[in-house]
Amino acid sequence: VQLQASGGGLVQAGGSLRLSCEVSGLTSRVYTMVWFRQAPGKEREFVSASSSGGDRTAYADSVRGRFTFSRDDAKNTVYLQMNGLKPEDTAVYYCAADSYYANRGDPKAMDYWGQGTLVTVSR
Repeated sequence: VQLQASGGGLVQAGGSLRLSCEVSGLTSRVYTMVWFRQAPGKEREFVSASSSGGDRTAYADSVRGRFTFSRDDAKNTVYLQMNGLKPEDTAVYYCAADSYYANRGDPKAMDYWGQGTLVTVSR
């Protein structure tokens, strides 16, 4: 199983980035797919999640209204569109997969992890 995150980079405050997470070795549509992030010196935190089948989506309060989770199950890929980026969004962003939507906020519960992609937002 491999989750390959990409799309990070350096962007000015107010800008946008689109992260991708390409999944291989499992069928993403039957998993809850989750984005976490970890800023330097901080714990890994939940950003957004989509249930298997995509009927439920959740966002952290800090990103709601700015970030959008989407999934293309035909391509076994999930995305995180990030608009209105702020310096406090600077972090390594990870995608993860779990069997249960109820586990979406708990990084310790995730079944599979990607390697992370760095997002840096300058002032």
